[in-house]
Amino acid sequence: MSYVSDFKWTPNMNVKELVEKLGLIGFQSVKLNNASNVIVKMKKNSAKIFLTFTSNMVTSGLRGFFAQLIKLKIADVIVTTVGGLEEDIMKATGEKFVIGRFESDDVELHEQGVNRVGNLLIKNESYMNFEDRVMPILKKLYKKKKRWAVSEMLREIGLMLKDENSILYQAAKNKVPIFCPAITDGALGFHLYLFQQKHPDFIIDVVKDFGNILFTTSQDEKKGVIALGGSISKHHAILCTLLHGGAEYAVYITTAHKTSGSMSGATTNEAKSWGKVKDDSDVSTVIGDATIMFPLVMIKSLEQLKEEKLLKK
Repeated sequence: MSYVSDFKWTPNMNVKELVEKLGLIGFQSVKLNNASNVIVKMKKNSAKIFLTFTSNMVTSGLRGFFAQLIKLKIADVIVTTVGGLEEDIMKATGEKFVIGRFESDDVELHEQGVNRVGNLLIKNESYMNFEDRVMPILKKLYKKKKRWAVSEMLREIGLMLKDENSILYQAAKNKVPIFCPAITDGALGFHLYLFQQKHPDFIIDVVKDFGNILFTTSQDEKKGVIALGGSISKHHAILCTLLHGGAEYAVYITTAHKTSGSMSGATTNEAKSWGKVKDDSDVSTVIGDATIMFPLVMIKSLEQLKEEKLLKK
């Protein structure tokens, strides 16, 4: 049994100490500490870790953190949406996103050729530059072979990038597969379509990639899921764990509420009803902004793993 403890600041407090103290305040801070403990258990028990996130998290500065986690061998499989992959390529090739305001005049932004993601701003020019960069990439892919599974294509693109903060680059370098089942749901999908109009034999095989993600794990292997937000990226990972007996560990961080009936709001306990998470699994659902919650959860886990010499260099 734990008791509520008054939170107090101490000089030189590290993130691990901070999150542990937050874990005795109550409410969501308890979930925050629990989530970190579950992630540590995933690594201690050699679970195959599926890290899923939506594209807006790559729009933000979490992009470099995701790349770092891949480099540190925390994530074994990545599942995400296409917008984040486009923006990963944009940032890897020099594009900068601006921090604006949630209360911006959106009509004025549209007239200026600026797109808003929350309080982050992306110029239309960045998408025009993306088109100029992606077409030569597609030509190289087509020259190499005509048919690609999505994850195979993404690995090949990652090998073309030379940015240490790139998710695609670090995943390709460290042999971590990236799955994006909705590859057409964005600018990259549009350019794939345009390219295919000129090259009808150029095929991106989504169905084959479903088989590829299934073969990333097995019934016998322990499985862990870290899902930030919801959407198809979260479901694609937990569907894979369902087909292999369910996950032993799961951490969800979301701003959505369980009463919505949505994939984003579905909790780790709800996942047990489907068999996506095992009945006796270690789980934690944290309600809150992932740009705040995830760094706290993950850095506390990293500090603990480093203390116990379980963090790979």
